[in-house]
Amino acid sequence: MGFLRNRGDEPDGERFQMREKLLSIGDDYWIENDQGERAYKVNGKALRIRETFVIEGVSGQELIRIQERKLSIRDKVAIERGGDKVATVHKALVGIRDRFAIDVENGTDMKAKGNVLDHEYEIERDGDTVATISKKWFRVRDTYGVAVAAGEDAPLILAITVAIDSLTTRD
Repeated sequence: MGFLRNRGDEPDGERFQMREKLLSIGDDYWIENDQGERAYKVNGKALRIRETFVIEGVSGQELIRIQERKLSIRDKVAIERGGDKVATVHKALVGIRDRFAIDVENGTDMKAKGNVLDHEYEIERDGDTVATISKKWFRVRDTYGVAVAAGEDAPLILAITVAIDSLTTRD
């Protein structure tokens, strides 16, 4: 159940397989690489007031924490690494199509645009594609792929994808 052939329009780099339906709080699931091997675990932390997910390495070490922030004008999801905020994902206020702004601490901001609900979108930084998200690469139902450009921070890009899923599944 691996990836279909490279279509040529996604960035070179790492590719991952994710479930289409975001897990509920208390559920866990594995993100697999393009070889079908477990690469990261998404842990839905139970018994929390706010929706919280943790991306862990294969040996269980916490890599990134994804936590919703409700005390703002619009819903936001904060992404933290080692207790420090590294990015905030929120719905953009303009645009007809689904758009999300990704405010990156100590780095260049990104944006996600495309058909987010159907998992057909791109994450861009300064007009360059850093990740492509698509269901078209799989024959497996309820699965989509994340192609992360070479040299990019794969756990951060996967965390952004989980954050976008959490913001769209509650609407």
